[in-house]
Amino acid sequence: MCLRVAGVTLTSAPVRSGALLAVGAMICVGSSVAVSRSIIDAPLFTLQAVRYAVAAALLLGLAAVARRPLPRPRGVEWCWLGGVAATGLVLFNVAVVRGVAHAEPAVIGVAVAAVPLALAVAGPLLSRGRPAPVVVLGAVVVTAGAVLVQGGGRTDAAGIGWALVVMLCEIAFTLLAVPVLGRLGPWAVSLHAVWIAAAALAVLGLAVEGPRAVATLGPVDLLAAAHLAVVVTALAFVLWYSAVGRLGAGRAGLFTGVVPVTAAAGGVLLGGPIPSGVVWLGTAVVAAGLVIGFGRRRANGALDRQVGPRVPFVQRINPGVGSPRTWRPRRSP
Repeated sequence: MCLRVAGVTLTSAPVRSGALLAVGAMICVGSSVAVSRSIIDAPLFTLQAVRYAVAAALLLGLAAVARRPLPRPRGVEWCWLGGVAATGLVLFNVAVVRGVAHAEPAVIGVAVAAVPLALAVAGPLLSRGRPAPVVVLGAVVVTAGAVLVQGGGRTDAAGIGWALVVMLCEIAFTLLAVPVLGRLGPWAVSLHAVWIAAAALAVLGLAVEGPRAVATLGPVDLLAAAHLAVVVTALAFVLWYSAVGRLGAGRAGLFTGVVPVTAAAGGVLLGGPIPSGVVWLGTAVVAAGLVIGFGRRRANGALDRQVGPRVPFVQRINPGVGSPRTWRPRRSP
């Protein structure tokens, strides 16, 4: 059974569900923009440590209720998870805060908008495959649309440098998780990355901001931390890594272009001005990029086989991966 949406043919259940999971994850992430503006004066490391600690406890509790297996990492898997936590969580948050001190928020947003193209190219290469031309073209269009939504902005050399760090951290958040997603699954990867980040940020908070910093967090800060923990971390992480497992990093990366669109829509819901015509144009371009990236392929199941080549890469760098949870190439019916 095939499903056509806006001219796009989603050829199998894994692809359909992966697309929905990716959209859900990026909507959650996009909701963080307005919330983050309310905590710019809060102690950065301490608040983020609270956020990730709450998210880790939530993930652990939900996994127990849902009876989701949480395999324990072993060997080199700890290195991959540590890399996800250090770059995609700790350094990313530092880079965003330091970046907006030197550049307008739109500049940082444009850096994130370049992620779809980077993942479209790097994801298949790490899987010992070749980037699909249609996905790369779709990523270029999505990136262009996201840039239109974000707009330009003023910056200096330091701002450009921090924007580059933000982009690299966002890419690393996905790519460093690929080698361990097969055996551990999205729940375990999310949980372990989050508690590692919480521990690292707690240490940084104590060293830089002092033990009394937590007492300076007001009700608004705590509400923001709760939203970031529940929606932007616990929920978004599981949705995103589940989407990567179904679509592959390249095609899942197309959906990061949804973030600026969601952020713009959230601003309107919170009483902000109606977006300009350029924002509407950018939204349409993002949609067009998704249509291109998920366009119907000539060969039956060609869309889904983009996921398959990732398995040899995982087995090559992580010997012993062979449990029933390991990814298998999926075929279209």
